[in-house]
Amino acid sequence: MNLKSSLNTVVGLGILVSVFSCQSKGTPAANPSALEVSVHQVQLGNGISKNTYSASIEGITNVEVRPQTSGYLSKIFVDEGAYVHAGQALFKIDDRPFVEQYKTAKAAVHVAEANLKNLKIDLDRKVELVDNKIVSDLQVTQAKASYEASLASLEQARATMNAAKINVDFCLVKAPVSGYIGRIPYRLGSLVNAASVEPLTLLTDINQVYAYFSMSEADFVNFQDKKSSSSARDSVDLILSNGKKYTQKGVIDAVTGQFDKNTGSISIRARFANPNRQLRAGNTGRIEMTAALDDVLLVPIKATLAVQDKIYTYKLDKDNKAEQVELQIAGKTTEEYYVKSGLQAGDRVITGGLGFVRPGAVVKPKK
Repeated sequence: MNLKSSLNTVVGLGILVSVFSCQSKGTPAANPSALEVSVHQVQLGNGISKNTYSASIEGITNVEVRPQTSGYLSKIFVDEGAYVHAGQALFKIDDRPFVEQYKTAKAAVHVAEANLKNLKIDLDRKVELVDNKIVSDLQVTQAKASYEASLASLEQARATMNAAKINVDFCLVKAPVSGYIGRIPYRLGSLVNAASVEPLTLLTDINQVYAYFSMSEADFVNFQDKKSSSSARDSVDLILSNGKKYTQKGVIDAVTGQFDKNTGSISIRARFANPNRQLRAGNTGRIEMTAALDDVLLVPIKATLAVQDKIYTYKLDKDNKAEQVELQIAGKTTEEYYVKSGLQAGDRVITGGLGFVRPGAVVKPKK
């Protein structure tokens, strides 16, 4: 290497050292290229919010059929699952002891009637004799008292007879309402009484059914707001356990007076017609409530992050710096959230590469 080449090499190294020295003392190096992300501009629009709640189904009438007297079950006239009409015979309890009691009470009535007749004859005779001064007024008074006591005894005997007759009638257990027979836990020969742990059966009227569900305090407040501004506010749908929508619309007809302190929810009842008896007591499903939303912000779901029970998105400022904001959701579809607060129309949100974005990072929107 000649002297000229050596000098050039030394000069070049000096320049590099000088540049490096300047950078070390504060001159910034070139920034790496910013993360390139997809961006969506938020717009106002209309939509329909849908909220669903777990529900349990019960018949309008659920009646426990219990015996009103004690005895052995001698006949069962119906089978489980059968539809019966009010007044139809369901069970027969052995009535022979009660029939005998009734016969005894009836005989006592006849005795009391005969005794009353004798005392009436005696009273009438003494009333005639007192006019002829043959008997005293005291004897007439005594005869009248005996007659009245006998009359009371007759009334008592008739009451006993009627009670015995009621017990005989109770041996034939009839349906108090129309409906479907539930499970029958007893068999012929079982000893039953009014204090038995299990009823003879459960009779359910399912021409109409109730769907019971619970709603959080926030949802209930929204429901009340919509209630004051919509004529069809109480109409609800029932989603069956197979995911299909029940053909009949339901109507909310009852709300409990207070929130449950343990769960923070309130119980609500919806009524559904059940003309084909498709629904049965004990069914489960989901109540779906819908409401029209006007002038709400439409934000793609892919532009959001779920952290526990909160929804966030990254909003870009004029310098393309990412800011994490919490969204208040009014409803959603399969692709969009309806946002109540957290953004404004025209805001830009990141829709792609969210996992690589950090709050305060500067990004590069894709063109």
